[in-house]
Amino acid sequence: MNRLLVLPLLAASALPGVADAKRTLGTLVFEPCALSPGHLALTVEAQCARLEVPEDRAKPDGRKIALHVAWVPNDAGAEPDPVFFLAGGPGQAASESYPLLHSAFAETRRKRHLILVDQRGTGRSNRLACKTGDGESGFSDGDPDDPAASVAFVKRCRASLDADVRHYTTTDAVADLEAVREAIAAERIDLVGVSYGTRVAQQYAKRHPARTRAIVLDGVVPNTLTLGAEHAKNLEAALDAHFARCAAEPTCVDRFGSPRVHLDALLAEARANPKTVRYRDPQSHALREDRFDAATLAAVVRLYAYAPNTAALLPLALNEAAQGRPEELIAQARMLTSLVGESIMHGMQLSVTCTEDAPKLSADRADASTTLGTALVDLLIAQCAAWERGEAPADFNAPLATEVPALMLSGELDPVTPPRYGDEVAKTLPNARHLVLRGQGHNVIGQGCAPKLLARFLDRLDAKGLDAKCLDSLTYVPPFAGYYGWEP
Repeated sequence: MNRLLVLPLLAASALPGVADAKRTLGTLVFEPCALSPGHLALTVEAQCARLEVPEDRAKPDGRKIALHVAWVPNDAGAEPDPVFFLAGGPGQAASESYPLLHSAFAETRRKRHLILVDQRGTGRSNRLACKTGDGESGFSDGDPDDPAASVAFVKRCRASLDADVRHYTTTDAVADLEAVREAIAAERIDLVGVSYGTRVAQQYAKRHPARTRAIVLDGVVPNTLTLGAEHAKNLEAALDAHFARCAAEPTCVDRFGSPRVHLDALLAEARANPKTVRYRDPQSHALREDRFDAATLAAVVRLYAYAPNTAALLPLALNEAAQGRPEELIAQARMLTSLVGESIMHGMQLSVTCTEDAPKLSADRADASTTLGTALVDLLIAQCAAWERGEAPADFNAPLATEVPALMLSGELDPVTPPRYGDEVAKTLPNARHLVLRGQGHNVIGQGCAPKLLARFLDRLDAKGLDAKCLDSLTYVPPFAGYYGWEP
């Protein structure tokens, strides 16, 4: 018998094999649906429902918004504690991010239901998308170095949204998660957060400790952190580590020289003399012309650094650009920024960032000489000045201090949430363990034996007792010697 379900609420049509039947979980009625990341031909069968909640909880009889809730069911007798997957960003939707990690939860799904709540402002939960002049979701329009253009962009975005953007914060999302927990009649839940989702998990555990059975944090964001303040420094440290791998490989040095020298020279040239580059769109293969400037170069280098396989391409790609062939880099910049823009709702991101981080955010001029520089911080400050802010609780930035069992995962080469963040959070979690995965980047829950460790932790709630020796098999990805891969 499924112990999560209250027996009288379990509809007869919920029996496995009735593909088109409605199913009931607590008081929520679900219908069959397919989850997809949107940009890939990948789908996961699930059950979907809607839950209405107040947009402003101070006005419970006021305007309502509908939360999109997806359920990946276990039909073999699930444990009573479902797993809530919390997506990153801020601005990503759980139902769109999850399919890429479906296999990482295979062991976990053998015993537990998976619940995916599109955070308000994302996915199908009244998404707050900012559209560029081309009709694509994005973060700015026109010249990224023009503050006036960036501010005008968010003002147009704000005017296009049917929402009170003050109420799309992490605190609002935590209240939504609690409403879903109540609706599905779960006594306690497990939280698995990735990147920004780790902030949501910690805030939920702080507000609802009695309802939190366990937390798993992948790419840890400390409550004390001002998002954006350390992006430039973290990226630089990750690039140094990747470039050191090239320096240690004779083939990489012989063919590509110093990636750092190439990157610094390209940044200097792009800042002094941005130019238009003609290239083939990597998705449509149509001819395009785009501006190749410092912001474009920094963006693609940063996104390359997120994963070891793409970071291994950096020496090759930077060398090509240094030899006067930047088409590969700008084509990749086009593809990556388009995919990121479509997956992250910038309006929701601004509601979170402008409320929780911007009041404490300031550009560190010591970052001016880094790859990312101060451009991202300057952009956020300028845009937040034109965005309505909500309110964060007085203790929002206080470290999470709880007895709740916690497993934390970090990639050794993460350019966004480096391992030191996990070490910091672990200091106030006596039942926590922090595992650092060698050679890995951002979002590591699907790497190596991490999926098995996740399932074992949720079964036993003993992070310190986990045998994590299986992670020792993870190795570094060598720098690519050519577009065919690395040297044998």
